[in-house]
Amino acid sequence: MNTLIAVAIAPCGTGEELSPYVAEVVKVIRESGLSSRTNSMFTEIEGDWDEVMGVVKKATMVLAERGIRTEVVLKADIRPGFTDMMDGKLDRLNEQLEKGGKS
Repeated sequence: MNTLIAVAIAPCGTGEELSPYVAEVVKVIRESGLSSRTNSMFTEIEGDWDEVMGVVKKATMVLAERGIRTEVVLKADIRPGFTDMMDGKLDRLNEQLEKGGKS
């Protein structure tokens, strides 16, 4: 089933600058071949539920297997019958904004 998730995977107790650790996590996600997009707070991943969750696990283990305490924040949108939700949701939002934001 197609799933869109927003996930933040970050180390705890490693100091002030997290970007080197987060870069390792995002690299795993990008190399997965699934559609993904990273912003300042989360990385979105879209694909089959099992594939997406497998990538989340693999990306989490990049840090956890090194003994680093790892925090995962995840939000999932499972919408049967829909694909390309990562872009489609924004397209529909932008259409509404062009109409003046009124339904």
